[in-house]
Amino acid sequence: MKTFIEKLPLAVDSSFVARTHRTPLFEVPWHQHIEFELILFTEGGGLSFVGNAVDEFEVDDIFFLGSNLPHTFQKSTEDLITSAVVIHFRDDFWGQDFLNLPESKSVKKLLATSAHGMKIMGETKAVLKPYIKALESESGFSKIVRLCECLQILAETKDYTLVSTQQIKALNPHEQKRIDNIFQYTMANFKSPIELTVIANIANMSVPAFCSYFKKRTRKTYLDFVHEIRIGYACKLLLSTQMSILDICYESGFETIANFNRQFLRRKGMTPGKFRKSY
Repeated sequence: MKTFIEKLPLAVDSSFVARTHRTPLFEVPWHQHIEFELILFTEGGGLSFVGNAVDEFEVDDIFFLGSNLPHTFQKSTEDLITSAVVIHFRDDFWGQDFLNLPESKSVKKLLATSAHGMKIMGETKAVLKPYIKALESESGFSKIVRLCECLQILAETKDYTLVSTQQIKALNPHEQKRIDNIFQYTMANFKSPIELTVIANIANMSVPAFCSYFKKRTRKTYLDFVHEIRIGYACKLLLSTQMSILDICYESGFETIANFNRQFLRRKGMTPGKFRKSY
């Protein structure tokens, strides 16, 4: 899965972007951009790929993603209509000194936290939703005020989970390219057995050095990362197909049903069969 750099156009009378993206304009492959992204899902559902994490998204979910954090949101079925209100802004759109003001301390901290990606939870989702939806129709200075209100809500809440353990901005260009190569190879090959010797070679390292490097940079083992990707893909198949659980096990890259069930229970807190029935 190759990462591409998305360049987001601005209207002549706007300093940041706020608009609804709906199928087929919603579907964007694995990408990154310098802008921060605040996204509210209004239709559909599926899988979120953010940094090195895989999860599900559904209507009313809200994510806040940091600058240059690679991501994509894939709908659960091909014919599903999916849409979201998406806000993109750069950290300097207010001017160079805004974030250095003492009053901006909490927002500056929020932007740093978003380097991992934030999934907003609890009551904060209901509070934030109308502010995000209103941003699309605002104009003039009211538009900036409304965005500031959104950021204030985010800066003050504890109702969120960090999505990715891969902090992109902490990596130098050489390390970033190495991590990207590892991630892209894994995404392209997770359905088949991945030998540590092969992925270590992708990283231009010995196997012990690679294992140590990956754990240090992502705070998880490479095997845990692969299992996370496979379980995320299995969830997509459970929700969008009538395939048997055994077939989904093998299609997702697991070699035994026992290991599949064990890894699924560990990450989702329920069996694959219960997960399917719950939806």
